[in-house]
Amino acid sequence: MLLSGILEANASAHHTDKYSSTELIVRRGQAFTVILTFNRALQTGERLTFTAETGPKPSLQAKTQAVFDISSTASNSTWSAVQQSTNSSSVNISISSPANAAIGRYKLSVQPASGGSASRRTLGTFVLLFNPWSSGDDVFMPDSTERMEYVLEEFGIVFVGNVYRISKMGWNYGQFQGDILNICLSILDRSLSYRKDPATDVSRRNDPKYVGRVLSAMVNSNDDNGVLLGNWSGNYSGGTNPGSWNGSVEILRKWKDAGFKPVKYGQCWVFASVLTTVLRCLGIPTRTISNFNSAHDADRNLSVDVYYDESGNPLNMGGDSIWNFHVWNESWFTRSDLGPSYNGWQILDATPQERSAGIFQCGPASLVAIKEGDVDLDYDSPFIFAEVNADRITWTYDIRTREAKPISSETKSVGQFTSTKAVGRYDRVDVTNNYKYTEGSQKEREVYEKARTKLGRVHGFSATSEKRPEIDQKPEISGKFKVDGSLEIGKDVSLILVLRNLTSDAKTVKANMTAWTIVYTGKPIHEVWKDSFSSTLASEEEKQFPIKITYAEYQQNLTRDNMIRVTALCQIESGIDVVVERNITLDNPDLVMQVLSDAKVNEPVNVEVIFTNPLDQEVKDCVLQAEGSDLLKGKLTIEMPSLQPRQSSKVPFEIVPIKSGTKQLLVNFSCDKFPDVKAFETINVAN
Repeated sequence: MLLSGILEANASAHHTDKYSSTELIVRRGQAFTVILTFNRALQTGERLTFTAETGPKPSLQAKTQAVFDISSTASNSTWSAVQQSTNSSSVNISISSPANAAIGRYKLSVQPASGGSASRRTLGTFVLLFNPWSSGDDVFMPDSTERMEYVLEEFGIVFVGNVYRISKMGWNYGQFQGDILNICLSILDRSLSYRKDPATDVSRRNDPKYVGRVLSAMVNSNDDNGVLLGNWSGNYSGGTNPGSWNGSVEILRKWKDAGFKPVKYGQCWVFASVLTTVLRCLGIPTRTISNFNSAHDADRNLSVDVYYDESGNPLNMGGDSIWNFHVWNESWFTRSDLGPSYNGWQILDATPQERSAGIFQCGPASLVAIKEGDVDLDYDSPFIFAEVNADRITWTYDIRTREAKPISSETKSVGQFTSTKAVGRYDRVDVTNNYKYTEGSQKEREVYEKARTKLGRVHGFSATSEKRPEIDQKPEISGKFKVDGSLEIGKDVSLILVLRNLTSDAKTVKANMTAWTIVYTGKPIHEVWKDSFSSTLASEEEKQFPIKITYAEYQQNLTRDNMIRVTALCQIESGIDVVVERNITLDNPDLVMQVLSDAKVNEPVNVEVIFTNPLDQEVKDCVLQAEGSDLLKGKLTIEMPSLQPRQSSKVPFEIVPIKSGTKQLLVNFSCDKFPDVKAFETINVAN
């Protein structure tokens, strides 16, 4: 007796035809067909009893084992089998699983009985996934275009940069590529929960809340030898610079090929993109979210404290910080634990920032709960609420007296331009209003105070007093930095400090200015420039002060994030200090990619990549890397000769598409002066 596939028909019906696998892959809550072939004639009324089981200790009680006979109709709530057709030695059977079955790899067996007894025969294995197409599934997503994007799309973009300059980079999620599904199942089988109690862990895999939380822990390596080791030091020796990755497939395969040892290195967009791959692969609709001016509120009081010394240098004091951007995930499922009003998008974050229940995991937190300030609801809502809605308090710190003095409090700067990819397009969609009411509105402040009150009950502080310092004076001047000209690596940075006297009296201002290279988390790395001046501003006068930071000053200490923070600490006699700050991101030179002909399956396509050295000096150690699921096998690496000042280089290579549809080709150019210059093109491949 054999299990013969109708693999293609099942895969098409279950939207699993993109997986690169010869195994039967189906979705829960939906019937699939098997053909049983016997080596003898079937007897009339012969009874067939099926067993489907998953995990190391299958049990009926834990719902990791199901035993069921052929019945006349399919069941929505239990495993069932319905005979569809039969001939002398084979029978077509339609098998249905409940919409809340545990996902994972199952073994299917059958026991025929005709008056006597017969041994149980294993028919084979199949993988059962979440089913966003089934209205009975917790992950049901009614909109078909959203299912196409958030479950079936293998390529995407991630938004990075800062509030002044948001840029996008392509990402190859590759959830249907060879062996990725097996690796995703291996991630579940290596979690702390599985190691502690395998049977219970497997039984809980029916719940997307549980699976999402486990995976948010496993995509980072902090507690469990998970997939990626985080590194924000600026030194990435011994591993891959996080900015060099173009996709998840290489990372997941490296993790498996190294014997499930953590891959070096990841930062937030890498963690989030890998989590998108794994969740989409298992059938949970998922998208990648970028939040700009993202708060890291270590002490959970919904305010972030930022310190400067009297020279205007940023000080690394306390655990709080404001990241230029941070990337996390939203996954779509119901919240039976919270109630139907909290269904929909749920926030998960695999970047290891703070411990939750003792390990580095975060979420799922209901997006509705975040917007409404319901920070007492599971999981990790206070931390996520603060990321988008914390108040920022700026302090000056006297290193001699160790006295800290608050000088400003801002309610609007944290959580701006929260972004995700548009459905079906490579555009940015702003989802800030999903996270909070309009900044400055009465409703936004009401929700903020509601959240502080709820947190105060938990942590024992007064919502009206704890760390809400009184700032006893209004500022007498205002300031801002304006960019004067282009911001490009290799060129001097020209800015204008604009100061305005807000009073009717003349004011003398002393400005202490510094510029530091930073990483995207806001952590200062190296001072590259400083200056100071004094100037008198007449009544309500505005003055402009030009600033130049030369390439020679910043080039040696620029991090791979290409970011510089410029600060002016402005002091007025007997008045309150004012901090003027601007983070700037320097643009890499352009990398131009041209696809030179139409793409067809199994036919070579020529591609050219052109890079021009914009500097007045030679660039060395030039390497071009290219990847794209269904376009290239693995990653293509091409070593290039050094480029003289202003010299261009044209690099040709060939791709051979193996599947039709819309694909994405990603390239990454690195050299000693420009670590990661990226470009991508979407390619429509015809049959």
